[in-house]
Amino acid sequence: MLIRQAATIFSMFVFLTGCSQIELATHTAKKITTSVFEKSKGRYKVGKPYKIQGTWYYPAVNYSYLEKGVASWYGPKFHGKKTANGEIFDMNAVSAAHRTLPMPSIVRVTNLNNGRSLKLKVNDRGPFAKNRIIDLSRRAAQLLGFEREGTALVRVEIVADESRRFALLSQKDLKSYPAIASQKIEIVSLPGSPSAPQSLKIGNNQQPKNTIISAGSRPFRAKVKIVPVKAVKKIYVQAGAFVYPELAEKMRKLLEPVGPTRVIEAIIGKRKYFRVQVGPAGSVREGDKLLNLVIASGYPKARLVVD
Repeated sequence: MLIRQAATIFSMFVFLTGCSQIELATHTAKKITTSVFEKSKGRYKVGKPYKIQGTWYYPAVNYSYLEKGVASWYGPKFHGKKTANGEIFDMNAVSAAHRTLPMPSIVRVTNLNNGRSLKLKVNDRGPFAKNRIIDLSRRAAQLLGFEREGTALVRVEIVADESRRFALLSQKDLKSYPAIASQKIEIVSLPGSPSAPQSLKIGNNQQPKNTIISAGSRPFRAKVKIVPVKAVKKIYVQAGAFVYPELAEKMRKLLEPVGPTRVIEAIIGKRKYFRVQVGPAGSVREGDKLLNLVIASGYPKARLVVD
């Protein structure tokens, strides 16, 4: 028996030695997540309508959700505190806050500036600034390459199958849910690009040039991908959307003193809408200023959108 145990231990040692990167990744994941997520008791939650700073939000199950806009990130101020569905927020893990999607939901967030794309879990509410559509953890912002800038133009799309799976597991209140919430770390080599980080450091481990660390939640295995994105992206302020084009045209004329305006058609479901937009703005900062002007002109529901 002792010989068999010794042989087993030796075989495991040889295997792990030959897979040093995997061992490093697993060890790093354990350091990041053990202290936080073992105590996490997240639950499935959609929630009732709620009001923040005069604006009503209506949480709902929406497995066709897709939106483009501005993302931000949050970190130290909320680290270690409970999220809206009862988990413990870890700024060094991959997660996100959304105003209306069920918690947990799985979304794919793509940075439209550099093409980096990452699947992550929504387990919190926010952001509540009118010009942001999703708030990411600091780690997620690092992986998507906009931690220093603070914001990025993004596309956010729900991953329907995996979101349904998470909802099912969470609503059954399985004992495995805390394990599902824990993070796995994976080393992924990316092609070099001007926006790619020269190195990333997790714990005491410095990663080589053009290497990025990605983290994901089971049952999916998330990692940073590079996807094609449009070279030219434009930021507009959308003041309203109408079923009748004459109403949209009326709003467009009223907003002309604020800046260039346009009316564009959009099909949502089986219905055609006419969206009134002001812009474009040259940057997120300019978009924020233009949004404030539109709101001050009497359109409090205006928001930033990306074309």
